[in-house]
Parts: sequence; structure tokens; C-alpha cells
Amino acid sequence: MSEAREEQLRIERMIYGPDAVAHDAAGKTVFVSGAVAGDVVRAVFDREGERWSHARSVELVEPSPDRVRPACPFAGACGGCPWAALSYEAQCRAKRAGVVDALARIAHMGDARAEALVAPLVSPGEPWGYRNKVELAVSHERGRVTLGMHGMGEGDVVRVKSCMLLDKAHAGAVKSVAGALSYLAGSHNLDLERVGIRVSRRTRDVEVALWDRPGAFPRAQVAKVLEDALRPTSVVRVMQKGPAKARRIAGVECLSGAGSWSELVGEERMRVSAPSFFQVNTRGAEKLVELVIDALNPQPHEEAMDLYCGAGTFTLPLARRAGFVSAVESYGPAVRDLRRNLETAGLDNVDPIGGDAGREFPDTDADVIVVDPPRAGLAEEVVAQLSEQPARAIAYVSCDPATLARDLARFEEAGVFSPVRVTPVDLFPQTYHVETVTLLERA
Repeated sequence: MSEAREEQLRIERMIYGPDAVAHDAAGKTVFVSGAVAGDVVRAVFDREGERWSHARSVELVEPSPDRVRPACPFAGACGGCPWAALSYEAQCRAKRAGVVDALARIAHMGDARAEALVAPLVSPGEPWGYRNKVELAVSHERGRVTLGMHGMGEGDVVRVKSCMLLDKAHAGAVKSVAGALSYLAGSHNLDLERVGIRVSRRTRDVEVALWDRPGAFPRAQVAKVLEDALRPTSVVRVMQKGPAKARRIAGVECLSGAGSWSELVGEERMRVSAPSFFQVNTRGAEKLVELVIDALNPQPHEEAMDLYCGAGTFTLPLARRAGFVSAVESYGPAVRDLRRNLETAGLDNVDPIGGDAGREFPDTDADVIVVDPPRAGLAEEVVAQLSEQPARAIAYVSCDPATLARDLARFEEAGVFSPVRVTPVDLFPQTYHVETVTLLERA
């Protein structure tokens, strides 16, 4: 067996992913793990392809001027902050550049137009301690259960005392929950798949969500050991069925407390159940709402549409300003949360619609539209349906520059709506992820 190829590489730029980009001596593109833009590294190649290769940095020959010492001591092992060795200023530049690149290449806008469309990146809060949620990985080996952060490698579990991305007032929650459940697993069968922790400095809510399969479960003991360790306001068990890549919720049990988690987003108090999606950066969520509402400027006489609305992050502020809102969400737990949040807010000018956005597309003529799809972006038929609307503007909230760019190209091909501004928002410092709010107006 031949030895792996080694080469000294100069890292050129960051990409949308955990790796950085370099070119080898022959000019082939190399994706490099463990390095940041500006580094010179000795790298060992572990995958060779026709058009690109992959390598891992094994020695830092010359550090980048943008390289910093990570604030988190687990940054090299834990997968939660892959950009922690890059200065925050450089992270911001790289994220905006990534959005520009996606529009230029994937949406075929060209460099000049893409550069003109993309606004300066918005940073809603601090680069550390911004998360309201973390998930613990669970390892079962030789009868022993270990809980910790997801490691860089698949299946790796990293035991930590605290997570520096989690809200600083609750940073120790990771150790408390992991320790309590590991202790209990010594005497009880805990076939956990993962554990979610949601916290709020504003409402003081702390929820622990235990994800497993249906079956026997030590409910009282789990509730007691977590109460002693953390004093959570809610402990729930989320049971799932089906294969790993197609899990579905089989039931949710409240083991203690409220059975859900609440947060204040601007003027709205929202309650969210454990299976429902909610932005992990509360201040970031507020900035998204501000950007969307400012872009659309909904009026009392206008009708609004909110697709992929979740528990109502955009629905509630839209309903405060517009005359009527049609809100569509496919995920059952989120639809229930939406209905509850609307009732709590005293809003009766919203039609919550459960179902797929394409199949349950509202039979109405909207003046303003919000779409906040999952990472896969909009289905092609949804772009076509939106393009048939008489709306004056669409706000597209995206968490993936590549699928955003693909969808913007489809909108332009339809010839009805065209992007006039793309604003990147840094909801996920220390990672490559970036949110965007795009305003589309009638062409």
C-alpha cells in the first residue's frame, strides 16, 4: 500500500463548509480540513478525485494573519465551532463573499451584479454565547452511556464542562445534564439517541428534551435526577419511529414542568414544543423579523402570506401589521405551536394551514409574501406558484446560499419577480453557516 501524498499548501479562502480551499502544485483544487484562509500548512491527502482532492492539515508552517487562538478549548475536537480559529472580522468577510460567490456562479448573475446585490453582513449579537439551544450526542459502548458535544468525526462524542456557544448564563447546563443522565444510565436502561437543551435568559425557561424510541422508560427517575441537577422548567421525552434518515414523531411526553419552552422575540412571547424548529439565536431571529418587516412594509389593508411559517416567528408580526395572513406549515407540532401562539397573542386575522407549501398553497391573492424554507430551499413548483401571485414583494429567508441562488435563478427565469437586495445575517458565529434575507420585487 502506497503512502499518502503530502504537500505544502497555501490556503486561499474559506468556503461554505468546514474546509478551506487551496490548489496543489499541479493546480488542482484541494479542500483542506483544519486550516483557515492565509495559512501555509503541510497537508496529507486522504481523498483523490479527478477534479478535486481532499487533505487534512497536519502541520502549521506559517499562520494566517487572520488566525486566532480559539476561545473554546474544545474547538479542534468538537464540531460546533469549525471556524473558531478564524478572527471574527475574517469570518464576516468570508460569509459575505460566500453569498456573493453563490449568486455569481449558481444564479449566473456574474461578479459585478452579485457584488452590487449583496448588502454588508449584519451581526446581531456577540460572537460567543449566542445560542439558546445545544444538542448532546449520545454514545453507547460496552454498556456505558456517554453524553457530550458532537465531535468532528461521525459518531464522535466530546465530553465538555460547558459550551461557549450556549448563552453564558446557562453554559454549565451541558455538564449538569450530561452528568445526571450518565449517572442514571448506570442503573437504568436509557436508550437515548440525543438530548436537546433549550434555554432563555429572557423568560428564564430551561427545557431538556430526551429523544429516543417508544418503549419502557424510567420517567420518574429521569425527571428527579434532572430536577436535582438543573431545576429545568420543562422535561420532555420525544419518541421517534422509522429508519435513521426518515424519523417521524411517535409521541411527546411531558415528564415534568410546562412541557414546552418559551422565548421573547421582540414584542412577541412564543411557546415552542421540543420537536418544533426555532432559530437558535434569539437576537438573530429578531434581526430577521426586523429586516423582513422593513423590506415588505405590510399595510393594514393588505393581505400577507407566510410559507414554511413554523411556530409563527414571522406570522405574528405580520398579523400585527397586515389585514390578514395565510400561514402554511407542514410539520404537525409546529402547526399546534402556531395556533397556541396566535391564541396567546390574541390574533384572529390568521388562517393557519397545515400541509406542504406546494400542495396547500393558499387560494388567495397576497400583497406581500414571506418564505422561510428549510435548507433544501423552494420546490420548483412553489417558485412557479409564487410567480403567479399578484404580490408587490416577496421576502425570502434562506439558510443556504446555494439553494437560495438556485431559486433566485428560477424566479428570474419566470420573469415576474427579481431580487433587489440580499442581506446576509450572521446567526451562527464560529461556523460557516449564514442566513440571508432577500427582497424580491416585481420585475
